[in-house]
Amino acid sequence: MKTEPSCPRCGRAVQPPGLWTSAWQCDVHGAVAPLQGVRAPGTSSLEALLPQARVPVWIPWPLPANWVVTGFAEAGDERSGALATVVALSGPDPLGGVGEIAIVAEDPGVGLGARLAGLDGPDPGNGFDAAAADAKLRFDGHEIALWNLAVGRDRAVYTGEALAHWLWIVFASADTGLLMCEINSLRDLRDINDGGVALEPPFGAASPFLSRVLAPRER
Repeated sequence: MKTEPSCPRCGRAVQPPGLWTSAWQCDVHGAVAPLQGVRAPGTSSLEALLPQARVPVWIPWPLPANWVVTGFAEAGDERSGALATVVALSGPDPLGGVGEIAIVAEDPGVGLGARLAGLDGPDPGNGFDAAAADAKLRFDGHEIALWNLAVGRDRAVYTGEALAHWLWIVFASADTGLLMCEINSLRDLRDINDGGVALEPPFGAASPFLSRVLAPRER
């Protein structure tokens, strides 16, 4: 069954554009880019998402050992395209058990990354980058600086700016954030066949973290 669009910041139902506005409307947050239903992991979901993406569709590459892609999500509609994208991954937590990662690229103000991070949002807030960067990743020969946000014990969050969009890397649980030491570079899945070298990410079972955090809620 198709999931109705919801607010990317809070999960409440949104009203579609009408006679008086061209934007989707949340009763709490006003005009928003509507969050679509979580996409199951698989090639068909990725192929459906990529043509809509107006922001990067990030994946760590190479992936940490034994990690797989476990779902996708996006905010936007047919008119705007996807103004925020999420790639979910699952794999072994460094301290035991199963860990999850959600990587978000989004336009400023969308608020999807902040929601996954457990923040009120919509963006990281002033001063998050006042100190030296806590991590750096490489993409296409350039460094991306990231800062570790203090968000509590249930997840670890790094955020920064890449290609003029927010980049969020959300680890659940916080222990999984130790993998930040193993992640050195990113690829944009929009360039999946760039240079004639196909990028074929492995897929696993659907992400519990993504489905739980992005579940729609009542008004």
